[in-house]
Amino acid sequence: MKDVIAEKEKRTSFYNVLFFAVLWIVYTAVTSYLFYHQAIGNENWYHSDVKAYILEMQGLDSGYEFPYPVFFKLGALFNLFLSPEAAITVALVILNSFSPIVLKYYLDKYLTATKDHVLIRMFSSILVFTLLLVSMVFPLTGGSFPGTEGRYKGVFSPNPHHNATYLAARSFAIVCFFQFTELLQEYEKKFSWKKGVCFGIFLLIATMTKPSFTLVLVATAGVVMAYRLFRSKFGNFRNTILLGLCFVPTFLDLLYQFGGVFGQKEGAETGVGVGWLVAWSYHCSNIPVAVLAALAFPCVVLLLHHREWKRDHMYRFSVQFVLMSLATVLLLYEKGFREGDMNFSWGYMYGMFFAFVGAAIVMVKSTVSRDRKWYVLVPEWIAYLLHLGCGLLYFKNSLVGFMYY
Repeated sequence: MKDVIAEKEKRTSFYNVLFFAVLWIVYTAVTSYLFYHQAIGNENWYHSDVKAYILEMQGLDSGYEFPYPVFFKLGALFNLFLSPEAAITVALVILNSFSPIVLKYYLDKYLTATKDHVLIRMFSSILVFTLLLVSMVFPLTGGSFPGTEGRYKGVFSPNPHHNATYLAARSFAIVCFFQFTELLQEYEKKFSWKKGVCFGIFLLIATMTKPSFTLVLVATAGVVMAYRLFRSKFGNFRNTILLGLCFVPTFLDLLYQFGGVFGQKEGAETGVGVGWLVAWSYHCSNIPVAVLAALAFPCVVLLLHHREWKRDHMYRFSVQFVLMSLATVLLLYEKGFREGDMNFSWGYMYGMFFAFVGAAIVMVKSTVSRDRKWYVLVPEWIAYLLHLGCGLLYFKNSLVGFMYY
């Protein structure tokens, strides 16, 4: 009897892996097509940020500072025997292809905690790739919402397919996000050096690939840890210091990066400015509409699942993370000729992505466990499918070369 059960579990596990592998191959093939056409594209077709990255990879002056070498060094390795366009594509495909794998690992971990069944694991595979395709909501009849400059521009997306460094760093960001939520859950009682060191390493790699995620994570973690420190009347002081040490290598790297990007340059204004909507106002005059268009689904879940804020550490941190990311893009801007580029929006887009992940996990767990009425779950699923429908259309437009904004 035990052998029969073991054989059945082995077979269902194989089907689960096979199903995910097929979806992963399709996703990787389609994104490879997109990334290569972006690399060989121009200002009118397949417009993206890749051109400047190719120059950086070759050690040429791109006109920008990119002191985060992981993506570019990997591209330079392939450039030894491939064309620059092919090399940067291969590097991006490799780094981006890890995102669905690590996301699948964590979704399985959280979703099967409620009920472990092969159908749930297979559905988590579908959820992985839909999360990598959802976008901001926009009018399907054409155009954009009033007060916004475009469907993407001024609104932004959890999946900006045109930005290679965002996509390259995301797999490391996913690992860091979930590792830190686990550390937050237990560090006050018992600090695990193994988990702490692992988190510190992945955070450093993420920072050396693109620092935008790290800026928001550090700010959010600092606020949460400081609040807990004062709440405990410094009773968790030692473990707070230990967790803080995990950030030290990343802090040092950020100092180096900030020196390169925001440091003094002769004849040019540089640095980080603080001002309400200074950068965002370049592209949007109706911020509430832009935020709702970008975060409709997470907002609906937060409204209808507000009790999960207290019960679920991961979900609570995903909300805290997106709120901090929103604060940075509202208040911070880059001085000088890049003021209107809204480079702090990349952290906001990471915040959007993890807000979708956290909300999706809460929604699916409630659907599986049936702990919410249908009139609670239906609006959440409708909101999610609306983002997904817009995301599929947006991705399709990217595949045929339309402008990303």
